[in-house]
Amino acid sequence: MKEFLEGSHAIAEVIKSCQPGVVSAYPITPQTHIVEDLAQMVSNGELKSQFVNVESEHSAASVVLGGSAAGVRVYTATSSQGLFYMQEVLFNIAGMRLPVVMTCANRAVSAPINIWNDQQDSISLRDSGWFQLYAENNQEAVDFHLIAYRLGEDKRVMLPVMVCMDGFILTHGMETVDIPEQEKVNKFLPAYKPLYKLDPENPISLGLLADPDYYMETRFVIQETMREAIGYLSGISKEFSDVFGRDYKDMLVEEYRLKDADKVIVAMGSVCGTIKEVVDEQRAKGKKVGLLRIISYRPFPYARIYEALKNIPKVAVLDKAVSLGAYAPVAADVKSLFFGKKKSPKVISSFVGGLGGRDITTETIHEVFRRLNAKEANFDFVDLKPELLKEEYGE
Repeated sequence: MKEFLEGSHAIAEVIKSCQPGVVSAYPITPQTHIVEDLAQMVSNGELKSQFVNVESEHSAASVVLGGSAAGVRVYTATSSQGLFYMQEVLFNIAGMRLPVVMTCANRAVSAPINIWNDQQDSISLRDSGWFQLYAENNQEAVDFHLIAYRLGEDKRVMLPVMVCMDGFILTHGMETVDIPEQEKVNKFLPAYKPLYKLDPENPISLGLLADPDYYMETRFVIQETMREAIGYLSGISKEFSDVFGRDYKDMLVEEYRLKDADKVIVAMGSVCGTIKEVVDEQRAKGKKVGLLRIISYRPFPYARIYEALKNIPKVAVLDKAVSLGAYAPVAADVKSLFFGKKKSPKVISSFVGGLGGRDITTETIHEVFRRLNAKEANFDFVDLKPELLKEEYGE
């Protein structure tokens, strides 16, 4: 059923259809509307679930850890500093192989305090053992939550999944969204049957001490599961398409007008809509440009990205996050996959933009394409304000 909804409300509706037994969260802008709606649904009897009010994000993550360990489908959401406050527990969730699903409403991190969008929060947690899927629009954000539960709860996987949607741009943006019918959701996402759970009748232990004789193997197994899951995503996406009619191919990347392109931007999230607009405009003028949109940032689809970019002469990676003192995170991953390869773009430039919610406009994208005319790779920020830098550093 198609409805004109705020992104957060659409996410609450699809989570209701997934029927989690436990929901716990602590409100933080711009995530608040999602869990506010879910709390109201539980109160109204629309969602048969326990909504656990807690005093912090650390506690919210701990509650869904406990619920998942007890064999229940769970859900939480957070953003920015809240995600960082959860960090200790998030590593535990992955280490215990618990299929928690969480929405990250992407937001800049402090200091200075900023409530607007970039992707620094989730990308900073890229090494935690969570899958990370990045939505371009609200329809994708809705659909990716269904795919997230199927992926995380797959008996071959049993790992947590983070669905990332740009704060305010998507969470508070109004779009027409096809909210899946419950009958179809039930067909695609059966009731959760845990592979293991805490049960007094059949006692087990989770999260035990692992000394040097055992610990490294636990990391290796999660790494291998992530690698193998790249293949599972394709099958899950095909099933999703069969049920709902929307095709996300392999759920790894989207290749937009890459055929015969000589300049390509690599990016994630809602900014890709703006990039597509510029690509179409440039193509109409005879310029061979394109977009490679990364959907799955973790696991990072090295082989798919390599095949998509190996014959492209010039590539720009546009990050909405920065690893201070090094290359931007997505750019570093893209650059690393070409080490030692026979084929590689002649130039792979790294650009950082949109930090703290600064608009990435069509002119920004035009500027990125212009800077790709350079013979050597760049690492630069776009849309900096020289007058502010002058105030900070003088002449």
